[in-house]
Amino acid sequence: MFNAVVNLGDVGHAIQLALAPAFLLTGIAGLLNVMAGRLARIIDRGRRLSELGQPNGPHLSDTQAEELSSLERRRYLASAAITACTLAALLVCTVIASLFLQVLLQLDLAWAIGLLFTVATGAMVTGLAYFLREVHMATQSIRITSPAKRKP
Repeated sequence: MFNAVVNLGDVGHAIQLALAPAFLLTGIAGLLNVMAGRLARIIDRGRRLSELGQPNGPHLSDTQAEELSSLERRRYLASAAITACTLAALLVCTVIASLFLQVLLQLDLAWAIGLLFTVATGAMVTGLAYFLREVHMATQSIRITSPAKRKP
């Protein structure tokens, strides 16, 4: 099945083709880093609020309970965004591996590579949509007012 005589030019071409998906992986990794940071902040704030509602501590006010509920929804969205973007990264890795298998085994995997890349793009769009929704929720839940406008 493995052809011992693989044209060196074909391997070089496969490397060239794999460069674009490899750079895409770098971009996805950066997004995952941002998303994980946001998720960590959401979890930290949720823990802080949850500790306020412990039996030995004061009970949560209605505002704090509402914030905790909002944080739970945001946690879900951030987690879903991370899952979708991680799936996209895994699919891009599969695209890269398929490009090399196509050259090394001299198989016609163009349709599979196209399908994998399309599904990876769809997963990325889904992850970004979840991320956008989480950011939108965060900006809607907090209103910043200047000290001059606050009433004593």
